[in-house]
Amino acid sequence: MSRPSAKHELFTQFARVARALASANRLELLEFLAQGPRSVEALAKVSGLSVANTSQHLQALRQAGLVLAHKEGLRVYYAIAGDDVVRLLYILRQVAERRIAEVEKLVRSYLTSRDDLEPIPAQELLARARKGLVTVLDVRPPEEYAAGHLPGAINIPLTELEGRLSKLPQDREIVAYCRGPYCVLAFEAVARLRQKGWKARRLKEGFPEWKAAGLPVE
Repeated sequence: MSRPSAKHELFTQFARVARALASANRLELLEFLAQGPRSVEALAKVSGLSVANTSQHLQALRQAGLVLAHKEGLRVYYAIAGDDVVRLLYILRQVAERRIAEVEKLVRSYLTSRDDLEPIPAQELLARARKGLVTVLDVRPPEEYAAGHLPGAINIPLTELEGRLSKLPQDREIVAYCRGPYCVLAFEAVARLRQKGWKARRLKEGFPEWKAAGLPVE
């Protein structure tokens, strides 16, 4: 009886992680934390949740071992527990895309329809960037860029792109990236750049996936 009981207890603990992930708000908070550590208040602001609700979701994620927390003065800061959590989210996304028809439909309707060009894979971007063939554009907010970014990437948040186009060379292709493959910031940046005459594409994934793959970051 001991062996089946131990196995059942293991599955019970695995289920703690699954329960923590069973919330769209928590998944979005994990995406924000994958960009870099943030306070509860900052996470509440960027997610549109109340501070109390954000704190409750973060506690659930912490109890499942998916995030870490530390206190600085009166503020509590959270960080993603490790790159394995990012990989877990990547696998969850892949399974949903392949097995749930509604996911494929949403991706096609709201994202793929905005960009008919194939996104550039991470390894290809790295090789082209090292040869100086592309300009890498990070369109995330400055605090996320400061927490970590692709080597040599220029940070121009989407809200500032129109006024800072002169900072971008026109003799090279621009590759934009943001928080992940579903982040609309990169889609919008590419669309605006093409309208202005730039040759532009987006990175297939985002910064968290790049970092989790062991590729170089600054």
